Amino acid sequence: MNPISEPILGIWDGHDAGAVLLADGCLIAALNEERLTRRKLEVGFPIHAIRTCLEMAAIPPHEIRLVAGCTTDPAKTISRLWPASQERYYRLRRRMEPPGLLDPVTQRAKYHITEWSGNPVTRWLSTRALHDRLARAGLIHADLRLFDHHLCHAASAACTSGMPEALVITLDGLGDGRSGTLHHWRSGQLTPIAGVAARDSVGIVFEQVTRLLHLRELEDEGKVMALADYAPPVPEADNPLINLITVDGLTMRARWHASRLYRELQKIHWRSAQENFAAMAQQALEHWVLSWISHAVRITGVGQLALAGGVFANVRLNGAIRLLPGVQECFVFPHMGDGGLALGAACLAGALSPVALDSLALGPEYSESAIAAALHASGLPCRPCNQPAVTTARLLAQGAVVGWYQGRMEYGPRALGQRSVLARPDLPGVRDRLNIRLKKRSWYQPFCPAMLESEAARLLVDHHGAPNRFMTALYQMRPEYHEPMAGVLGRAGRCRPQMVADNATTPFAELLRAMQQETGYGVLLNTSFNPHGAPLVNTPHEALSAFCSMGLDHLVIGNWIVDRPLSDQHVNITASACQRS
Repeated sequence: MNPISEPILGIWDGHDAGAVLLADGCLIAALNEERLTRRKLEVGFPIHAIRTCLEMAAIPPHEIRLVAGCTTDPAKTISRLWPASQERYYRLRRRMEPPGLLDPVTQRAKYHITEWSGNPVTRWLSTRALHDRLARAGLIHADLRLFDHHLCHAASAACTSGMPEALVITLDGLGDGRSGTLHHWRSGQLTPIAGVAARDSVGIVFEQVTRLLHLRELEDEGKVMALADYAPPVPEADNPLINLITVDGLTMRARWHASRLYRELQKIHWRSAQENFAAMAQQALEHWVLSWISHAVRITGVGQLALAGGVFANVRLNGAIRLLPGVQECFVFPHMGDGGLALGAACLAGALSPVALDSLALGPEYSESAIAAALHASGLPCRPCNQPAVTTARLLAQGAVVGWYQGRMEYGPRALGQRSVLARPDLPGVRDRLNIRLKKRSWYQPFCPAMLESEAARLLVDHHGAPNRFMTALYQMRPEYHEPMAGVLGRAGRCRPQMVADNATTPFAELLRAMQQETGYGVLLNTSFNPHGAPLVNTPHEALSAFCSMGLDHLVIGNWIVDRPLSDQHVNITASACQRS
């Protein structure tokens, strides 16, 4: 089939809601609702993301003829008919309000209901609910198409992988009655091979571990992975979590239902140190998934992998997958969780045409005049800068921590040089300063390097195949570079790099080249520009407010540099001014 020439609006109205606009295999705009409502991992109908995508493309809502969405299982349908239930769970999960007396019962019911598959009734109800919301958003002429949850995950990975043939693998918590799938991608077609039932979800087990560690499920699973590095090694034979799920060929089976699994995990957690429990969970996850994928590669004979689904947000797991025997290439769709479902739905509506994903700078961009107006309103000391990259490299080389705000906002969970906080990777104490003082997050969370592609070849032991542009897997740093890269390494000398083409013409690539001239390394510590628990900054006003609240040394915003005020009193005053503006 030929690509659909008319623009396709892809939407997702669940956890990490968002929208994308796709036309002729080109991703015109993509962003998630959280960046506009300022509520991390926003839920519900993405009205603001829809409007912003259409505004960026200068397309009136009534001109959209095709909208693609996904998931029609009973749990999702209930949340569409009764949005208050979704909001209640969101507020409870994010610790915005205390649990009620009935919440343990509700939690058990959730584990059962979310496992159910869709049916004609839930599909009809979901379609009707979404049609009403679309009409209220002005999309009065749009045809709505709804697709399977995991098929959308698979399409997002297949269509953006750049591979003519691949084994497409999805794993997440659950959706539409499944928690995982295997497809063969070839000649623009996805052929199903195997699936994993929602009852047997490795993602739900890891979610339950996150909850038992008093972290926020669906959000803090990365903290579990990070904490696991601080535990002593545990032999697999001594890890009781491994027996909770069995893998036999392409079949994955949980020993018990989710409610019973949770009770068994509680018992193990009760007699384990926090870091040991996290390490056992990480080891078990790797054991299950690596076994399953190894069988799939061996059975199909396909060594090119394309991955999507929330489980593949686990970069330590991804690093191990890419090193499996028989794996020749491993692509992880960079917005692998449910926040990327809108793109997968749009790809399916567009007949699975390839989508170029050279950059994730797909969100809004603000003009120099808008930046100047925000600076004027803030009252912060600022100065013009004709060479932002060169000037910023000098500041960083001198030991400054700098906010970097350039161009269009990134799509997905990673800061990739559009909305970043940057520092030298060898700056003494930089990790503790960033974690504890500036971002106010857990001390054990690591930071990541952004590096020129030529530096990846020099610094990393296991760099081979296509460059990792989007920070989706762990790599091993060569021992001789552990000291100059100390700020971006975990305890085992591993890092999650963003590899930037040496000849790229973006401001961030220019900055990395300037940094190489200043320090001898085209490498920077790169973390997201946001206070902990808040979404990535979007507007200039939000960047200025975050700059004030985080206490960064400088902010490079467009062609301006903002310097940190000298007195704490001035910081407090200007922070209030930023909030008002």
